[in-house]
Amino acid sequence: MAEATGEEIAVGCIGAGKMARGVLGGLLITGKVPAKNLTVSAPTDTNLQYFRDRGCSATHSNAAVVSKCRVIFLATKPHIIPAVLQEVSSAFTPDHVIISMAAGVSLQTLEKEGAVVYARGSCAGQKEADLLKSLLSDCGMCEETPESYIDIHTGLSGSGVAYVYLFAEALADGAVKMGMPSALASRIAAQTLLGAAKMIIQSGEHPAKLRSDVCTPGGTTIHGLHELEKGALRATVINAVEAATKRARDLDKR
Repeated sequence: MAEATGEEIAVGCIGAGKMARGVLGGLLITGKVPAKNLTVSAPTDTNLQYFRDRGCSATHSNAAVVSKCRVIFLATKPHIIPAVLQEVSSAFTPDHVIISMAAGVSLQTLEKEGAVVYARGSCAGQKEADLLKSLLSDCGMCEETPESYIDIHTGLSGSGVAYVYLFAEALADGAVKMGMPSALASRIAAQTLLGAAKMIIQSGEHPAKLRSDVCTPGGTTIHGLHELEKGALRATVINAVEAATKRARDLDKR
């Protein structure tokens, strides 16, 4: 298989909901794949208009996506994946690269339908892995992991976005309680989270060390942290990741 770039590769997505918007929207923003090379399918027009407005092709036919595109993202609800794969499996070729974004769908489930996935099973090679990394590298961190980590990733990152939103909301509400306007509090909360995240990534330090570094003895931060510890924030977040991971695993057992 020859090397190819996003400018040359036709990318498709079966499913047009939030997962599809997140990934394909990132490809469009970064310019990795031009809109004319993107095709998205969904059973109704409800979500397809988002992609049409951005110059992408939209269709109600999953088979049309497979016939036009070499790289296929699966962004449907988990329980629909087997039926979708059965519907279009005869159209797949060894040159297709199939990436599942559905929680709780194992490699075994995908490979039973002859699909190739990035979390590499028996069919996907280094070139397929490199292609996916090339497409998604500008959208955020893109790493290959053992399949056993995928459900944990769902609990940590996939669901973790909602945990962060809840924390940001709580931060802003605290400032509102003390007299700051809501809109300003929300912007400052968001900027605070952004700065903290960049510091973790750029410094390479463990979050515990960074937390310790900003705690002045007797200062405001340690007093605030004490209240968070009394509220069992750490244990609650750990439990949330565990609960979401277990749910992702349960979805695959259906």
